[in-house]
Amino acid sequence: MPANSQTPLVININEADNDNRSLVGDKGASLGEINKIGLPVPPGLIVTTKAYRYFIKKNELGVKIKSLLNDFNLQKPEEFQEVSEKIKKLILAGQMPEDLAWQIIKAYTSLGKLTNVPVAIRSSAVNEDLQSSFLNVSGEANVVKKVQACWASFFEDRGLFYRKERQKSIMGQGMAVVIQKMVQSEAAGVLFTGDPTGNQKNILLIEAIWGLGEYLVQGRVTPDQYLINFITGAIINQKINPQKVQLIKKGNKNVKSLVPQKKVNQAKLSPDQVKRLSDLAKKIHHFYFFPQEIEWSREKNQFFILQSRPLTIVAPRKIITIGKPEEKEILKTAEIILEGIAAGSGQASGPVKKIKSAKEIKKIKSGDILVAPMTTPDFVPAMRLIAGIITDQGGQTSHAAIISRELSIPCIVGTKTATKDLKNGQLVTVDGTAGQVLSGRKSAPPKENNPKTTQKENTANIKTATKVYVNLSDPDIGQEISQRNADGVGLLRAEFMLAKIGTHPQALIEQKKAQLITKELTEGLTKICQAFFPRPVIYRTSDFKTNEYRHLSGGEKYELKEENPLLGLRGASRYIANSQIFSLELEAIKLVRNKKGLKNIWLMLPFVRTVSELIELKKIIASQGLGRSPSLKLWLMVETPANVINLKKFIEAGIDGVSIGTNDLTMLMLGVDRDNAKLNNLFDEANPAVLWAIKKTIQTCQKYQITSSVCGQAVSNKPAIIKKLIGWGITSLSVDPDVIEKTKQLVAKAEKEVINSG
Repeated sequence: MPANSQTPLVININEADNDNRSLVGDKGASLGEINKIGLPVPPGLIVTTKAYRYFIKKNELGVKIKSLLNDFNLQKPEEFQEVSEKIKKLILAGQMPEDLAWQIIKAYTSLGKLTNVPVAIRSSAVNEDLQSSFLNVSGEANVVKKVQACWASFFEDRGLFYRKERQKSIMGQGMAVVIQKMVQSEAAGVLFTGDPTGNQKNILLIEAIWGLGEYLVQGRVTPDQYLINFITGAIINQKINPQKVQLIKKGNKNVKSLVPQKKVNQAKLSPDQVKRLSDLAKKIHHFYFFPQEIEWSREKNQFFILQSRPLTIVAPRKIITIGKPEEKEILKTAEIILEGIAAGSGQASGPVKKIKSAKEIKKIKSGDILVAPMTTPDFVPAMRLIAGIITDQGGQTSHAAIISRELSIPCIVGTKTATKDLKNGQLVTVDGTAGQVLSGRKSAPPKENNPKTTQKENTANIKTATKVYVNLSDPDIGQEISQRNADGVGLLRAEFMLAKIGTHPQALIEQKKAQLITKELTEGLTKICQAFFPRPVIYRTSDFKTNEYRHLSGGEKYELKEENPLLGLRGASRYIANSQIFSLELEAIKLVRNKKGLKNIWLMLPFVRTVSELIELKKIIASQGLGRSPSLKLWLMVETPANVINLKKFIEAGIDGVSIGTNDLTMLMLGVDRDNAKLNNLFDEANPAVLWAIKKTIQTCQKYQITSSVCGQAVSNKPAIIKKLIGWGITSLSVDPDVIEKTKQLVAKAEKEVINSG
């Protein structure tokens, strides 16, 4: 149905389909198609994109909105929210045209015999996955008001980012609004007709909670999970999670309510209900011929489909896996006793050894499973001995996660209760791929069956224009890693070598033992530079946080307790406050370059907040007899929004390249503490705001002819980002050792695609 002068402003949901997607939006079209194949969709209507444009025209908002969009700087993320708020205020203050309001009210009243029937009002943008929902709305005036609110949400800052990032018109194609009779959910959830992690085939995954589905979307409750064989319909595994609170309708409001005691530990779905819901999902899957993410709701034992969209392969919240062929026996013979966030892949078995801090690392013996609240750099000496790691806290970019991947140690973080639930000496298996701790022992697959060995051999001769570097911290594995197909070391961390000494550097200085610091660093740097020579080794000077320094012997005397050490005294600020330790690091670099003759070491400065800090650091470097040269490049870590926005000025101050630290950059762009396991689902390096910052950095480097690299976990964790980086012109990537070969292949493929498309 083309959107012409005869097209109505409001249509019934059964009139919507893919042919009029531009009129009804993605959600409206999907619901219309599902309704037409006879699946249970709540009755409803759609206020079309034509109605949206009519509203904008009648209120003369088009010119005002375009003016606001044209006047703000697309390169400044801080202005997105300001412009968004101004546009939303304009739309919310507009007058709904009388004829349009009447059509909406007339269609709304037709949804039920009773007056003021409760409805759900949801946005339905065109070619955009924007979500704005209002539940249990009743009354004619309220419905009209919420339609207007949905239109305003079209200009949320995330929508502006979305359109800019995809090089679409910043004005967008418009928004339709779906109004459906409210399903008063006893239970609700999401159903995936494929594995969201992309690891397995032929599965369905159902997540279910009590009450309205908003608490699942918001992450306020942990859902039940049902893993189903797509072919046979059999339930492979299920995880029933207790739920104490729910969101329900009470009067005219949605309220938080206690789940009745008898239902707290009860399964949200019976086997029969799982089968019925699975059958509905299969019909939708076969209709679209593509895996789907489906929102569903259950009222009085009847299921309704609220949304279906193509499944995006992303890391799941917490998914029980079937397991690889060699891992299936574990699930059959061993009990899953604890779950967390999968951080370091592979399996390892051993006795539990619980320690509270690095002061107890002497308790660790070879083959132990380290269990701790969290790990810090001073745990590194023990990490060479342990078979696996389990922590209460932390996310994918926590210390334990990063080091476990570098050292190829199976690791699970964010379990919340490992130190409480596990007993010293208890024999467990850490499945770092699935994020599960199992009772008993299960040996890992033999090395000859390890696909990484074959992959290493197959990629040995791959050459790429974009350099693929490796992240390192432990000099003892430098020789082994140097045999791999890496173009150098893109991030050599200083703090792990310093932590090996075990004593706070300032304490050593006061004890007249500063030479121990220089000696340890010189030995470690020499090992790695020799192993990789003549390939570059980019040494990042120490970036200890106060909480990490406090763990070292004598540390409490020199370190304050900070509420958020990630935002405290670290990096450049620490060097300027006291340059003694920084100077000792520079002395070690001089010894490696001048006495050992290893000129392949470069210098990288972390967490430099301002240009003036960079200038001060360069003065200190010069005073130590070091300076930029063809064989000594000076790089800057780009870790803050200020680094991105002021990069031109940093370049003018004198640097040779940058390395984008996506861990801190993502944290600061999104305002998410990267060490907080509860916020792990919000920490996303692929968020449009983060991608904007990365792209802006690369383009600025190109303009001023310096090199650009990425050394955070984004590339190791989200290989799909690689093609974007290549397209934007990145000059190098630095990844964890376990993905060198995979990254080399992906870079080669991406370079070929970029060349062919150009």
